[in-house]
Amino acid sequence: MDMFVVQGGTPLQGRVRVSGAKNAALPIMAASIMADEAVTLRDAPDLVDVRTLAHLLGTLGLLVERNDDQSLRLEVIDDAATVADYELVRRMRASICVLGPLLARRRRAVVSLPGGCNIGDRPIDLHLKGLEALGADIRIERGYVVAAARRLRGNRVFLGGPFGSTVTGTCNVLAAAVLADGVTLIESAACEPEVVDLGHFLNSLGARIEGLGTPFLRIEGVRSLGGTEHSVIPDRIEAATFLMAAAMTRGDVAVENCCPQHMSAILDKLAEVGIRIEQLPADDGLSHTPPFSPLSRPSDTGPQTSTLRVRGTAPLRPAECSALPYPGLPTDVQAQFMALLSLAEGTSVVTDKVFPDRFMHVAELVRLGAKIHREGPSAIINGVERLSGACVMASDLRASAALVLAALAADGETVIRRIYHLDRGYERIEQRINALGASIQRVDDCADNVPQTLQLSQSICVPAPHIPVGTTPGEPASMTADNRQVRIDNAQPASACTTAVRSSQAVSADPLKLPSISDD
Repeated sequence: MDMFVVQGGTPLQGRVRVSGAKNAALPIMAASIMADEAVTLRDAPDLVDVRTLAHLLGTLGLLVERNDDQSLRLEVIDDAATVADYELVRRMRASICVLGPLLARRRRAVVSLPGGCNIGDRPIDLHLKGLEALGADIRIERGYVVAAARRLRGNRVFLGGPFGSTVTGTCNVLAAAVLADGVTLIESAACEPEVVDLGHFLNSLGARIEGLGTPFLRIEGVRSLGGTEHSVIPDRIEAATFLMAAAMTRGDVAVENCCPQHMSAILDKLAEVGIRIEQLPADDGLSHTPPFSPLSRPSDTGPQTSTLRVRGTAPLRPAECSALPYPGLPTDVQAQFMALLSLAEGTSVVTDKVFPDRFMHVAELVRLGAKIHREGPSAIINGVERLSGACVMASDLRASAALVLAALAADGETVIRRIYHLDRGYERIEQRINALGASIQRVDDCADNVPQTLQLSQSICVPAPHIPVGTTPGEPASMTADNRQVRIDNAQPASACTTAVRSSQAVSADPLKLPSISDD
């Protein structure tokens, strides 16, 4: 297993290109099950999640190849398989997106339930409700969704849930409706750009979908779908992450291949925080243009890409942020905004109304010196002047990104463990940020690779420890500090000498708080 060692404090400088959106690529790949001809996806990111789904699709009879130009080619070579096994589905919740396409194209689908999720409860009841409305017979058996239908039929489907529309549920029902008899009307459909991109892909295969980007979709079923070449939209979450990295490090970065019309809420909130963003012309690298305004959108309905430049010169201001369904602030940038606001002067409030319990990153940001506490569904952030390096542990994909941002802005070195979360959603992130002047090393997760600055080995005065029976002063002895066993060398009363406390754990050292040792 790998970990990152990040040397913070260096302003980022240069250019970085945003990859294709993972959350668009995955449902599009799944929908390729329905294509009668080969499909080519350009700008499909090379991520763990993409490779996981490619493996799953391989078991379902698709040939998936990565071309020399990094595009993906998908072609159905065997349409007999209908079972998406637990061992593959459990690795990634988005694997549930094969349910609708399998049912529509092969009349049967047996897909493992995706299980729990670190960021909160994510049931698939709306997926099943929508497919049942199209005529599917569905039951749950031994942890699998077993769905069958001789022929799906168009119907009116309502997909609203307690926290808004379901994105993957909309993808599943939309894909299934494309091959259903008659007309399907989906109400309270998710409006996210990734859903729209799936719709454009399906239309390029020969589907007839209207209303993309609105809560009301009209799908006229067709008998079959052909092949296509399709470019995946840029990843708005990755773009936001790079923009915030530049601001937090007081850098000057041009972020290429952004879709500003997909990022209106993000860009508006960044402007509120005090971050100046310029939209650069396509033919001029770093010439000056007026600040970007979310209101200056292109007239054309297709996605327009551009380069956004951030210069982190102004002080950060506090703000109130609420994560909401699109077009609101995405829940997938909530953790990154929390890291950003940790350095804003004043008090900020972050609330997640999509996943109200998505706050596992709070404790890790606190380890880096942030002042954050929970109050019900919100996190209250009191900005600090600076963060300091420590050992931290990622809990999910976006929490990992938040920790990288905080580490880049922190004084000293930071170790980030469980970075396999990052590899699911950010392509070669350490190499791309290093190209901007950062220092991020990917190393084996072992004690030998923890920097000396994060290893507890200081001589300090502590109260006289309890000397176990049979141990004389001057000999190594064990003692309990904060309910943990640590090693005391040359244990003697504080009045007589200085005691050296060492821990085999890699933790940040604070002489004012020893011998209490926090565990990462």
